[in-house]
Order: sequence, then structure tokens, then C-alpha cells
Amino acid sequence: MTDHPPGDVMVAMRGIVKQFPGVLASDHVDLEVKAGEIHALLGENGAGKSTLMNILTGLYRPDEGEIQLRGKRAHIGSPHDAIHLGIGMVHQHFMLVETMTVSENFMLGLEDLGFLPDKTKIDADVRSLSERYGLQVNPDAYIWQLSVGEQQRVEILRLLHRGADILILDEPTAVLTPQEAEHLGQTLSQMAGEGKAVVFITHKLNEVMTYSHEVTVLRAGKNVATVHTADVDRRELARLMVGREVFFQMEKADHPPGGVVLSLQHVQARNDKNLPALRDMTFDVHGYEIVGVAGVAGNGQRELAEVITGLRKVTSGSILVRGQEVTNRTPEQLIAIGVSHVPEDRVGVGLVPNLPVSDNLALKGYRKPPMSRGPFLVRQAIRDFAERMVSRFDIATPTVDTPVRLLSGGNLQKTILAREISAGRELMVAVHPTHGLDIGATESVHKTLVELRNEGAAILLISEDLDEILRVSDRVIVIYEGRIMGEVPCYNADINGIGLLMAGCEWSPTEVPA
Repeated sequence: MTDHPPGDVMVAMRGIVKQFPGVLASDHVDLEVKAGEIHALLGENGAGKSTLMNILTGLYRPDEGEIQLRGKRAHIGSPHDAIHLGIGMVHQHFMLVETMTVSENFMLGLEDLGFLPDKTKIDADVRSLSERYGLQVNPDAYIWQLSVGEQQRVEILRLLHRGADILILDEPTAVLTPQEAEHLGQTLSQMAGEGKAVVFITHKLNEVMTYSHEVTVLRAGKNVATVHTADVDRRELARLMVGREVFFQMEKADHPPGGVVLSLQHVQARNDKNLPALRDMTFDVHGYEIVGVAGVAGNGQRELAEVITGLRKVTSGSILVRGQEVTNRTPEQLIAIGVSHVPEDRVGVGLVPNLPVSDNLALKGYRKPPMSRGPFLVRQAIRDFAERMVSRFDIATPTVDTPVRLLSGGNLQKTILAREISAGRELMVAVHPTHGLDIGATESVHKTLVELRNEGAAILLISEDLDEILRVSDRVIVIYEGRIMGEVPCYNADINGIGLLMAGCEWSPTEVPA
């Protein structure tokens, strides 16, 4: 992002304090955002980013401190107040009514519609804003018919339609292809060029360096730094976030792929709506190899993980592990032959929240000695095993008797990884293993996956974060609407080409994307 003359201060948050029971979420935080500026907000999970933005948008009220908008003290007691003051937020999970059209969603919450809303005018407003910002959407389309990228456009345009000149975006590129993310960055730059103030929360340091003018880093509820983006690099920002040096390159042993561990042959499966989800899915994963699966959310990733781990039935085709036919086997049978699974839903599927850490770590091994003797559990053996896993994987927990629901997101993921690695070292299916984790916890998970790969395991990594896939994988397969669009080696991979495949376009690694 090229430098620009700073505008007037649009938002000034001074000495913001917000305390929840047992947690000081905001500790005398200051934040300034200027007109014409894209301001990135960085920090680990629990650093206070969302709390600060929820205060600015009226969802929370600060215990101390004040907010000034355009040089005047402002009282923001509700989201309604924030909207009237020109503040709008695009949340990571969109706030749209799927059964309504784009125009009908625009109408929601408007106060001057009258008894009979003028749909023609709303349609014209949608088209005008779409044209102005290059965010094309059809005003008559139903939200459920739109891609996630198009739904995000609707959210942004709806805020602009309501006159927002202070825009907050929470992880705005998490569900976008690389091309869509680049286009969004250009749109944000255009908005800043018109004098709007833009705040975006992201964990992608490349985007911070590319699009932002200023960066504020929060750690443990405090503002540890506000810097010009041009004056720092990724390594320095990461160090500010976690308080220590972070290594971006994963050291992977230079080892040729081993034998085929997982083989899918012409696999077909249906989703929960009984519609085709996987179409002629054919690929192999070898030992000493991490294969990444890239694709925009909703293109069959969930169903792929579930058919391999026994949670969903295959309608045709076959799945083999080490040459053994395992199609439509039960999860218990697959666990017995060394298949492990890091699920997308850590708490709902991967763990039993109210059970202690020890019991969650023992979930894959409690049926066999030494953790059981006949029908009876051997509690001391379970405890000894849990303490070894806590030590080996550096799980931060008061004791192994602590209910697992009290652990942080990163330590929940470490608990799952510890259990799955100890239970099966043949094949691991890891689904969004770092979703929602801060950069420090993400680094730890990536190291664990690479170490497992270096020991000879086959890993299928399913993630919507292309940076993550390219960082730890050996090769990547790209899926679109349940089909494999192409396969690309990760070394010097062409991100634009992968983005084309993710969007359903044909592309060969020998081509130069336009």
C-alpha cells in the first residue's frame, strides 16, 4: 500500500476498559482511525479485537473511556446508534436473511420506506452501488442462490446504502478465492480514496502488508503498538502479536513419497440435502506426504472428510487404506486400522466438553489395555497417559482433571492432535486444523503436522486458507462442486492459477494466468 497524506481523525477511542467476569478484555486501549485510511487490527485470540469493535458498534458498553467521532464525543448505546452515526460492520458470519432477495435485505431496518416500499428505487440503488464499487450483484437474486463472495458484497453494499463512512470488516477474505480477495482489497482502497475509514480484522499478514496504511496490534487486552505499515514487515508484526519470534517457513525433511496409504477411486457421495456432493473423486495420498485440499467453502470438503473417516456413506466408488478396502466402514473400524481425524468442529465433534482432559485424550484408546481391563477402565493408566500427552504436546491445562471446555482454542486443538497422533499414525485427515487459532497456536499445529509427515504418515489437509495449504503441503488438489479441477505441486505454486481452479475455471500449471 503506497503512503498517502493522512486525513482527519474519524474514530478516536480513548482509554477503553471492558471487563467480563474474570477477564479484562480491554485494558485502557487507544485506537485512532483516520479518514481515507485502511487500518488493520491484529492480535491473537482473546487479545480484545472483537471486544473493541463490539464497543464501537454498540454491542457492548465500555466500563471506562470515551469514543470520539469526527472530533466530537459520541455515545453509542446500541447498534442502532452506531448505524445512525455512520458506523457499519460486516461480520465473519453474514447477517442476511437467506430466503429474501438482495433488495429485500436492503430494505430490512430502513426507517423511511413508508407503507409500500418502492422496490424499483431500491433495485436502482443496488445497481448503482454495484456499478460504482465494482461489486456486481443481482437485486432480484435470493441470498441462498449467491456464493459466499457475492453474499459478502451484499453486506458491504447494504452498509454503504445506509450511509456508513466508517466500515469494519471481520476476517473479510476468509471465504474468498485469491482473485476475490484481491478484488476486495481494491474495493477497500477505493472506499478509502473517497474519504471513508476502513478497519479490518485479519490474521493474514500478507493482506495487512498489501492493503493497510496503519496497523494496531493488541495483546492480552492492551494496545502494544500502532505503526505505519510501510515501517514494519511480517516478522515484526508477528513478534508484536505473540511476544516472541515466529518462524514462517516449515522445515520439512526432504523425503520422497512413500507407498500409497490412501486411495480414492471414482468416489461419489451425497450431501445432507441428498444432492451430489462428491463427483468421481479419484486421488492418492502417500506416506511422507501432506496433500492439501483447496477450495471455496461448500464445494465438497466436508463430505470428503466424512466419507474417508466413516461418518458418511459412499454411493459408489471405493476407498482403500494401504490397499485394504475400507469403503463404508464404521469410524471404529477405521480407527482400528490407524485412521485418525481432526474434525472441523473441535468442541461439537472432536471433544466431549464436560469430560476432563484425561478422558478426552483417552477416547481412542480406552477400549484396550492398559487403559482398560475387560469391561473396566483403569483410571491410573488413563491419568498417566494423559499426563504424558500434556507434557509432550505442551497442552496448557491446570490439571488433567480440568474439564476440556475450559481450555483455549489452541489447547483444544493440541488435545485433539495429541489423541489422534497417539491413536493412529498411518493416515490423518485434518479439517481446518487452525481455524480460529492465533498465529502462535497455528505455528504449533503446523509443526505437529509436519513432524508427523516427516515420520512417514500420510496427511490429507483440508483447509480454506490457501496460505496454510501452501505452507505445509507437498502438493495441492483443488476441488470445485465436488470435482477435482487440478493438482499442483506446492513448491513455487502459482496462486493465481490455483485461484482460477477454485473458481471452477480450467487451468494448467504450464499456463500463465491472465
